[in-house]
Amino acid sequence: MKETPFRLVYECNAMLPVEISVQTPRTASVNEDDNIENRRTELDLVEENRNKSTLQQLAAKQAIARKYNKKLKPMTFSEGDLVLRQIKDVRKPPGHGKLSANWEGPFRIFKVIGKDAYKIQTLDGSILANNWNISSLRMYYS
Repeated sequence: MKETPFRLVYECNAMLPVEISVQTPRTASVNEDDNIENRRTELDLVEENRNKSTLQQLAAKQAIARKYNKKLKPMTFSEGDLVLRQIKDVRKPPGHGKLSANWEGPFRIFKVIGKDAYKIQTLDGSILANNWNISSLRMYYS
């Protein structure tokens, strides 16, 4: 349903001031009684039009989500995989500025804790204290 922005906001068609002052076929055919009746009908259909536009918006969002999810590849790690850990701003060494590294490692996946949570260890075997989410890890390719 193609609608003008004016109709979407005010739920009626716009009329230019020139059309009102000069007789045009559109203004010549205006009947006040029909106009009032048409306006009442439009007001009765407002809720239906809103529901229809909400459904169209939901359908568009679902189509966008399907297209996005089709390209998305889920990432999982298994024990023994080598990964890099993201360096958050809190852990970055002061004074290095924007040219400091964003990833550190490599680390080895020590244990898969649950959905997207991992315990990692350094390559020399010492286990890190915290659990790490998959969003902070990236596969290391040597």
